[in-house]
Amino acid sequence: MVQPSLTVRKEGVGRCTKVHRNFNLEKLRNGYLFTEIARRELQHLEKYPNAKVISLGIGDTTQPIPDNISMSMANSFVVQYARALATAEGYRGYGAEQGNKELRKAIAETHYKDVLVKESEVFVSDGSQCDIARLLLVLGSNVTVAAQDPSFPAYIDSSVIVGQAGDLEDEVGKYCNIEYLECGPGNNFFPDLKGTSRTDIIFFCSPNNPTGHAATQNQLEQLVEFARNNGSIIIFDSAYAAYVTDGCPRSIYEIPGAREVAIEISSFSKFSGFTGVRLGWTVVPEELLFSSGFPVINDFNRIICTCFNGASNIAQAGGLACLSSEGLEAVHSVVDYYKENTKILIDTLASLGIKVYGGINAPYVWAHFPGRKSWDVFAEILEKTHITTVPGSGFGPGGEEYIRISGFGHRESILEASRRLEALF
Repeated sequence: MVQPSLTVRKEGVGRCTKVHRNFNLEKLRNGYLFTEIARRELQHLEKYPNAKVISLGIGDTTQPIPDNISMSMANSFVVQYARALATAEGYRGYGAEQGNKELRKAIAETHYKDVLVKESEVFVSDGSQCDIARLLLVLGSNVTVAAQDPSFPAYIDSSVIVGQAGDLEDEVGKYCNIEYLECGPGNNFFPDLKGTSRTDIIFFCSPNNPTGHAATQNQLEQLVEFARNNGSIIIFDSAYAAYVTDGCPRSIYEIPGAREVAIEISSFSKFSGFTGVRLGWTVVPEELLFSSGFPVINDFNRIICTCFNGASNIAQAGGLACLSSEGLEAVHSVVDYYKENTKILIDTLASLGIKVYGGINAPYVWAHFPGRKSWDVFAEILEKTHITTVPGSGFGPGGEEYIRISGFGHRESILEASRRLEALF
């Protein structure tokens, strides 16, 4: 008997199956941005094992979770809950997929007290990035998509994976079938909607990651009107809303008519330091309908029940503690700490003649290096100062010539980074 030959792929070892790779994943030419940053930082540490690398790249929080929140998680819930699990009377299994009813109510009353979001419209999750993928499962592969350029890479990457995008055009760094909404200094970081094609879905983040720009009331009114006129759905990312201090809207639902055209995703990660705890939420208003008149909230609930078993009870206990009056006061002080870090970075870069944006309503500084490739600037800063940043082109072609610098760091690290940048530039 003749043995079948083994076909081995260049990238791996072993015998190939007869299952074809997801064609959409093949369209992703590079690794995920922040994974690539971490890989390059590790390579740098291998090259310079004694270097004291300062990470101002990946937007990971560094300040401890306030005592009253962590103690609430530990004493008020975790110990009691864990001990109760060992008893017949106290054992509990799955919770509601949509989240703890008390937490859903607290989110509605705390973050949306002036816009009348119902607790039944709030879905608690393990983070907004996960909810992006779940929303795209709801919407399917046949919808058309628009996203800010630059913007958080998960919007584009997730759209590619579910089949909403065409091939990547290497010359311009854009995927076919995706509408890129240019948001730069030339248009006050808000797209020219008059020249924008209609799409089914519009991803919009405010305050924006990476530019730090918070859309004004007037700008968001234009966006909502554009969506209403075109019958589009806005997926509004408000993960950095707690950093807004100049009166710009913190929620899309502050805009009249938004409940009929917008879904809002948000997170405890950046305002409560829950990047490792994993807790977020999505709001889907009852008035938001598909073209058939079917409520979007019903399908999102179906996806949540099918693809998610609910956020950790421990994490949700922490979320409740964050939204208490004492918890809110504590987390706001941490937000202020990061904002002061960002101000230090802005002042340092501005004193060096480097044009910077953001930093007012967000923990990020968007620094411009005209005529230079952003990966080259990233590499130079890492090589010469042992500071990790993020190249702007990783957020889309509109980010070329920029780097994003994070204010999430210990104060002494921020001050040391400022000294190193002054020495370099």
